[in-house]
Amino acid sequence: MIKMLFTDLLVTAGYAGIGLALMAAGWALADLATPGQPHRLVGVDRNRNATIVLVSNIASIAAIAAAAVTADPGDVGGGMATAAVLGLVGLIVLTGAFLLLDLATPGDLGQLIGEGQTHPAIWVTATARLAAGVIIAAAIS
Repeated sequence: MIKMLFTDLLVTAGYAGIGLALMAAGWALADLATPGQPHRLVGVDRNRNATIVLVSNIASIAAIAAAAVTADPGDVGGGMATAAVLGLVGLIVLTGAFLLLDLATPGDLGQLIGEGQTHPAIWVTATARLAAGVIIAAAIS
């Protein structure tokens, strides 16, 4: 019983580690794909437009990481490898989708993020990013 509990805890920690690593990688990719310095705009300037865009990124990344972690083929080793690979592929696809969506949505995202007041196009961009994350997560699962 204790051995099984210990094994389950290790497996849980392994999958959680993969999920958190995917979140970190997704954050880095989103930061690179979003014009300007979003981490500075949110953390220092308290910019609402950048915050809305980054929140949509985080939710999309979390959906992909969760789908990758739950796409378990049955064995632990294979499951963790599958989670890592599917998660990374999902994040790369999501980054590409972000870049394409930014081209297709109204306004220049770099300018819109820098505006002092919340611009309606930010909501379109954020929703498109969330939708892309959900679709990619569904494809993984």
